[in-house]
This record gives sequence, C-alpha cells and structure tokens, in this order.
Amino acid sequence: MKMLVALLLLLTLSNAVKINGEENGQCDYKLTLEPRPHSVSISEFGAVGDGKTLNTIAFQNAIFYLKSFADKGGAQLYVPPGRWLTGSINLTSHLTLFLEKGAVILGSQDSSHWEVVEPLPSYGRGIELPGGRYRSLINGYMLHDVVITGDNGTIDGQGSVWWDWYSSHSLNYSRPHLVEFVASDYVVVSNLTFLNAPAYNIHPVYCSNVHVQNVSVSAPPESPHTVGIVPDSSDNVCIEDCIIKMGYDAIALKSGWDEYGISYGRPTSDVHIRRVHLQSSSGSSLAFGSEMSGGITNVLVEHIHLYNSFSGIEFRTTKGRGGYIEKIIISDVKMENIYLALAATGQCGSHPDDKYDPTALPSLDHITLQDVIGTNITIAGHFTGIQESPFTSLCLSNVSLSINSGSPTSWVCSNVFGFTESVFPEPCPDLESSYSNTSSDCFSFLHLNGQAAAL
Repeated sequence: MKMLVALLLLLTLSNAVKINGEENGQCDYKLTLEPRPHSVSISEFGAVGDGKTLNTIAFQNAIFYLKSFADKGGAQLYVPPGRWLTGSINLTSHLTLFLEKGAVILGSQDSSHWEVVEPLPSYGRGIELPGGRYRSLINGYMLHDVVITGDNGTIDGQGSVWWDWYSSHSLNYSRPHLVEFVASDYVVVSNLTFLNAPAYNIHPVYCSNVHVQNVSVSAPPESPHTVGIVPDSSDNVCIEDCIIKMGYDAIALKSGWDEYGISYGRPTSDVHIRRVHLQSSSGSSLAFGSEMSGGITNVLVEHIHLYNSFSGIEFRTTKGRGGYIEKIIISDVKMENIYLALAATGQCGSHPDDKYDPTALPSLDHITLQDVIGTNITIAGHFTGIQESPFTSLCLSNVSLSINSGSPTSWVCSNVFGFTESVFPEPCPDLESSYSNTSSDCFSFLHLNGQAAAL
C-alpha cells in the first residue's frame, strides 16, 4: 500500500475571511498528497500490539530514528493492526504517523506514564488545577510539516480513569489531552477516530496552518468536561467533514486566560469550519471562549448540523478576560433537539488567580448568524452582555426556530445591541436597536455582493 503524507498548502489570508468568487475560506485551499520517501513499522522497534505491553520506548525510538530523514523528504511511522498501549510520545518535523485500519493506539491508564509539564504561558497554570499539567498522549512542539492520519485507525485515550479522578478531586495536575501541537505549523490530522480523551481531543495551540479533516471524535455523554477540537491562539485553521459527540463542547475556540492571555497576546484568527456534525451533552456544540483573552477574530462557519445538545452556538466571556470576539460569520445551520439554540454571555467562567484585572473588559462585536433552521428548540436565544461593555452588532438574518411546548420564554436579552431580519420567533427589542448604526453594520455583513463576508 502506498503511504501518503498530506503537505498542507494553505495561503494565509492577510485581513479577513471571505466567501466570494475569488477568495474563499481556509478549507478551500486544498491538500496536496505526496509520498514520504522513507517508512518503518512500529513493530520493527519491538512494539507489541496486544493491548497490554507498554510501547512508549518503542515509539520514541522509532521517532528518534526517523528524525534523521527530516532533510531527506521526511518519513512515515506505520502502525499496523493491533492494540498499541503507550504513554506520552513526542513527534518530530517532516513526519507522518499512519494508523492502518484496525490499528488502535491506547493511552495508558497509569498516570506515571504521562509526564508532567509546565503550564501554557497564555494560561499561567493548569486549566483545572494550579501548577503543571499532564503532557498529552501525542505531542508536537515547534514542529513543521507533521501529519497524523490513517485508514480510519483509532486513538483511544481510555479516559474513564481520568474522568473518575477529576470527578473525585483526586488529581494533582490538570488532565492531559489526546493530541496537542504547540507552536507548530503545517499540521494535518485526518481520517481517524478519536475516543475517550481524558480532556480535549485535538488541541493546536500557538499554531499556524492546521487542517483537521474527516475525523470522528466521541466520548460518553457523562464524561466530565471532555471537548472535541480546540483551536487555541492559532491561525489559518480548517476543520471540515467531522463528526464530534462530546460530554461538554464539540468545538471550542480559545485564546488564553485573563492576564496571561492578555500578556501573551496571540489571537485565534482566520478559522474556517464547515460540513461538521456536532453534539454536546452538557456544553455547547460550537463554543467561543470563555478563555478568549488573546482575541478571537475572522471566523467563518458554514453548513453545520447541531443536534441533541444543551446549547447550539454559544459565545462566552466575563469581566477580567479583556480580549475580543469579533468578525464571526455563521451560516447554513441546521439544529435539532437543542435546549438553548443561540447564546452570548458576559458572566461565564472562572479566573486563574486573584491577579486578574476586573476592569479588563472583553468586547463582542460584529457577530453574524444567518440561514439557521431549528426544530424542537426550548429557548431560541439568551444574550446577556456586560453593562460596562455591551455586546454590539449581533446580526441575525433568516433564522427560523421551532419552539417546543416546554419553553418558558423564547428570548432573553440584556446589555446587547443588534439587528434582525426575518427572525422567528420574534426576538427581543434589544436586537432591533439602532445603537452605533447597528443596522447598517449588519447589512454590510449580510448583503455584500449577496455573499457572506467579514469586512
């Protein structure tokens, strides 16, 4: 079988995400497949795929060997059918990790097999506990041209022990993720199944040119705060053709936590999400924040299916975050069986410590939601901004939500200003205001050349 490596050829958009005849979203820059000139199997390094033998050293030895081919076109590490138990491993540049059909990489359930590392600088501490965090199962640090792919192989974090430790407050450090890339570029994750992550599944942080395509991601509904894909202070990101079913959020965009995120100052920008099916049991199918202190901007989401979730689309922040969420376009949305369809809140999330600045007010501006259809919705929208920093230019167009009989109210609004066109049920008056020329601002989003465009 000819093994392929995807070299991601994404052109960086200098200013904005656009949908028009000439300049498209990040996912419209296609992958070019090229073979790696060198390939080895993990079994050649003594790995045993019986689900019991710990293979961490075999993986690290194989990757160290393949590092010598970085200047020779790169190499591939082939994982054949079997159940390959391992602790944390670190990848290298110009590498493809290929999981054959029937291959399962299993995360060890022994916490000593997961190294403890320093917190991310934009968070200042572990996201769940002060201090360090467990290193993720598969890691990349300051890498270039890395691919994790296969013929629908599986990466299974065996996260149930981590969920129990988290729920019983038995952990000394924050939980690990399945795959994390830090400060890396030209990263591809495709054609795989991810199961039972201890926390996040795919976490690119401080990365550029990331393409996640055709992956299936799932964890049980009761798994605490498990999240699917988390672009974090990263730019030029494509997420497409994925099925994600999680305990908490399916996709969550983030960019750092309070004073640490403000100081680090790297936004999540130029993100394109399309053709995804998202389900979240206790969180949101698509979430922005609440850790967004570095900013989130220029995001295009289209052709998405959200179902059987507590919340459909939610923007989260709070006083002390600083930062901004702006220039977001979400269109062609189908919702089914959602308790809260649309939400934006300025009272969500905790703080890393008592050093945060309560006067660091976040802004939420130029958010466009259009062509949304929902059935069996309990609450259409819940928009509660911050009195000292109201949410502005929330633009809703062609939204039709079928509210079920158990709904206490269709809309809740405070400290928000926006504009609506063809929205059912009738929204609250706050979304029909003329604050700061809101209506004209919205129309520049909704009707420019008849297309969706972020200006």
